[in-house]
Amino acid sequence: MISILALRARIARGELSAEDAVRRALDAIEEKDPAIGAFVTLDREGALAAARKTTGPLAGIAVGVKDTIDTADMPTEIGSPIYRGWRPKADAALVMMIRGAGASIVGKTTTTAFAHSDPTGTKNPHNAAFSPGGSSAGSAASVAAGMVPLSFGSQTGGSVIRPASYNGVAAMKPSYRLIPTAGLKPYSVSIDTLGLFAATVPDVAFALSAITRRDFAPLGRKPRIGVARQIFAGPPAPECEEALHKAIDALTAQGIAVTDLADPPEFATAWELQPVLANVEALHALAWEWKTQRALMPPKLSKSLQWAETLSIAQFDEARQAGKRARIAAHDSFKEIDAVISYSAPGMAPALSENSTGDAAYNRLWSLLGTPCINVPGCRASNGMPVGVQVISRFGQDATALSVAAMLEEALRT
Repeated sequence: MISILALRARIARGELSAEDAVRRALDAIEEKDPAIGAFVTLDREGALAAARKTTGPLAGIAVGVKDTIDTADMPTEIGSPIYRGWRPKADAALVMMIRGAGASIVGKTTTTAFAHSDPTGTKNPHNAAFSPGGSSAGSAASVAAGMVPLSFGSQTGGSVIRPASYNGVAAMKPSYRLIPTAGLKPYSVSIDTLGLFAATVPDVAFALSAITRRDFAPLGRKPRIGVARQIFAGPPAPECEEALHKAIDALTAQGIAVTDLADPPEFATAWELQPVLANVEALHALAWEWKTQRALMPPKLSKSLQWAETLSIAQFDEARQAGKRARIAAHDSFKEIDAVISYSAPGMAPALSENSTGDAAYNRLWSLLGTPCINVPGCRASNGMPVGVQVISRFGQDATALSVAAMLEEALRT
């Protein structure tokens, strides 16, 4: 993988120009992507032109952008034949932020149709027989394969954290709306959150700071850590339990206290009702496509929307209220701790033959709560496939989440 910080250091020392750094990324895409399929659109000349004339903290950084995020100079096809060749008039807010920080957008990365769960053709760079996850399939795979140092995706259930775990990269779903979602094709407007993928947690922190112009200062002391096992979400696979234990042992070895936490009852209810909220909002967001283009909608998405049509307004309102109660409970549960660690996914990446992007069981609660979540890479299953551990902090405490995740990443290396 390519470290943003290492690449920027080389550029600062004059060892590499911004244009050369972007050209190397484009050459890597040309070499590797035919076997992986992480990109749906490339703009080689546009990316090189941007690298020649832009300045800023991300100058020389080649970026992939999930194909649900609008770009005026490239198609935004949302993983669907309905939008084949569609060209938005304007860039999404995030795209403008990326360009403003000096980065070069090299292309659009694959997404499941409408960021749901019907798989893409993208392969996991660690083993082509396995899925990269979804819905941000190409964004995770492009970083894992060393094609680009930075990519962007979105999460409604587990579409950033889960593929990051499967691909062995660092990734963050920031607090809800820390990155504006204007120009993102919505699925669930009250949950959708934009996130980013990079080689390491410090790379993620640097990139997020560059685009948001926020200072994510280190915690400056040993954190208070809880363990959230999310019993209501079902048991994890052995490799994920082993990864969590490894994380606990690594933190404890650094003199950091780690305490098991009980799941507030409000969490279980909110977790159960999250699909009600998400899919009813999807029915609204995709109303035109569902009414006029139904034959082109993929099977898993169609099943979710058909189910949403059976739900009442009362059920939708109860799901909204359950989320509110869970957010209050989360505020209380974080009073004595700085962050919690949990599973990033129920298991390692599924095989492509399973026709699955994986399960968001350990992600969807935190997506509903709007809390910052970070996948910390560094663990492996017995077959060598990556397994991540997730760090979560209170809403708005993105700096704390990044600080704790960086500590954990370093501890896992020692």
